[in-house]
Amino acid sequence: MAKTRIALVIPTLDRSGAEKQFTLLATHLPQDEFDVLAIALTRGGPYESELREADVPLTVIGKRAKFDPFSIWRLRKELRRWQPQIMHSWLFAANAYCRLSSGAVPATKIVVSERCVDSWKAGWQRWLDRRLIDQTDRLIGNSSSVVEFYRELGVPAEKLACVPNGVEVPPLDESANQQARSELLKELGLPPTTYVAGYIGRLAKQKRVEDLIWAVETLRQIRPQLHLVLVGEGPERTRLEEFAKQIGATNHIHFVGHRDDAPRWMSLFDVFCLASSFEGMSNSVMEAMSMGKPVLASDIPANRELVAQGETGFLPKLTDTVGFMQFLRRLIDEPGLGRTLGQAGRERIQQSFSIPRMVSAYADIYRQLLNG
Repeated sequence: MAKTRIALVIPTLDRSGAEKQFTLLATHLPQDEFDVLAIALTRGGPYESELREADVPLTVIGKRAKFDPFSIWRLRKELRRWQPQIMHSWLFAANAYCRLSSGAVPATKIVVSERCVDSWKAGWQRWLDRRLIDQTDRLIGNSSSVVEFYRELGVPAEKLACVPNGVEVPPLDESANQQARSELLKELGLPPTTYVAGYIGRLAKQKRVEDLIWAVETLRQIRPQLHLVLVGEGPERTRLEEFAKQIGATNHIHFVGHRDDAPRWMSLFDVFCLASSFEGMSNSVMEAMSMGKPVLASDIPANRELVAQGETGFLPKLTDTVGFMQFLRRLIDEPGLGRTLGQAGRERIQQSFSIPRMVSAYADIYRQLLNG
């Protein structure tokens, strides 16, 4: 039986959450059923190597501006060459370009992935999303809150679907984790008794990292063993470093920049923290849970879908730095609580958010579309 040809399209292959899920799907779809072509609109990136290792062909279009007619022409040309039965795009630019190019292969089913509650979108972007609904066979959100956002935007219920992110659940090697933790504490110049609250991700405004800094700086007055380690880069880094300096927190707040060995840094953390004002489904939260870490995350719909209050972590109210501080104090003062929450979180990821479960859900949607 002939394989189903699928074109997966994304703006870049930078090391970020959507790009990771894109790569996981491209490299894990059943090879006996699907032929996959990966297309990057603007440029490649770190995930190219994983595509190559899995023998997934990649085309880079080379988009140079927000609206680049030549790139649309190149995309249409590539689609006519590949003749995909399914075109599945990810993120706003690819979602727009692919739907604008849908006439290149009229029989192709158009699937778009939305990865966040996109309250950041400008009016013209929401207008374009609405105008392109008719060119959409299925819109997939990675959480119920994302699906609800686009339902309110006007996407009909029959065109909507939810496929949560998938994450690998690594074997737990306590000895290796303790060794990594000791090495990283030494690298940071911190004693073994340090209690580490950690964050991995972009240093962007929506992440509200300043709330974490303020909570840690307040609590450390009575729990001096508490430190905050921030792994990642972003447009807010300079401002956040200045903020930490202004409140006298530089000795307890550690900016370590982008690191390729994020799981190793996760071994350092006693608790993973996320104070975001909006999310789709946080890969970092899922990865922390998969490694048995308790999670302290802002009480927003997307985080609520992952973290069960008092069972796998805690959900202080959005912007509630006192709430973050109180839960951190409880975790420090009850040493066994973090382990209990972390184990429950790991089991939750294993049961509901595995990579095979995610891939199977996408494959089922492709089959449904092709079978009418």
